[in-house]
Amino acid sequence: MENKSPIIEIKGLYKSFGKDKDVLKGVNIHVKKGENLVILGKSGSGKSITIKCLVRLVEADRGEIKVFGTDLSKLDNDELNVIRLRIGFLFQNGALYDSMTVRENLGFPLQRHRAEFTESQVNLAIEETLESVGLSEAIDKMPSELSGGMRKRVGLARTLILKPEILLYDEPTTGLDTITSREISELIISIQKKYKTTSIIITHDMACAKFTSNRIVILRDGLVYTEGTYETLEKSEDEWVRSFFI
Repeated sequence: MENKSPIIEIKGLYKSFGKDKDVLKGVNIHVKKGENLVILGKSGSGKSITIKCLVRLVEADRGEIKVFGTDLSKLDNDELNVIRLRIGFLFQNGALYDSMTVRENLGFPLQRHRAEFTESQVNLAIEETLESVGLSEAIDKMPSELSGGMRKRVGLARTLILKPEILLYDEPTTGLDTITSREISELIISIQKKYKTTSIIITHDMACAKFTSNRIVILRDGLVYTEGTYETLEKSEDEWVRSFFI
């Protein structure tokens, strides 16, 4: 892992929904280039809202968000979209288009954002990306023909096809059995190594957190409560922190 200035910097991030629903109350998080950061926290602690604010899918009330050294709050839509193309977001459900084959699902972002690609370049990119997630044989299947784990892999392939530098994983193993969850965790690590990605991983799955994290941040009541490696936090003298690792 390269020891450079953070590729993601979140400082003093606040977000409320209505008068009495303060979700984020001054969150500070940084992620270094090439690092996998896992964010833990009980339900409602603001984990998913944090990464949605990061790409401005949700607008923060106040705070600073810098990605690649650029303050996102100062960008107009066109400038923001240029940055977003360098960030991949894997949603919980994989968010595939059910009426499209796997090939068409992967081709869709290329048609929108890589109009200069020839048909052979598009096909090559689709085949290479599917191979990288171990699903070459599913290229002409419909999403309805795939298992939950396969759908998650295709969703990840569609995210990877634009070669993002940052990946945001929102509960990547939710709803999957133990073996498939392990496979997805292994895939997250192989992608980190192959594509040199920087990632934030939101998860409740402690096996996934242990396997994929270089560092862990734990949110509590809208703030960063503590951070450290899995091994350090597992041995914490704080009972509440240790409760995650039981």
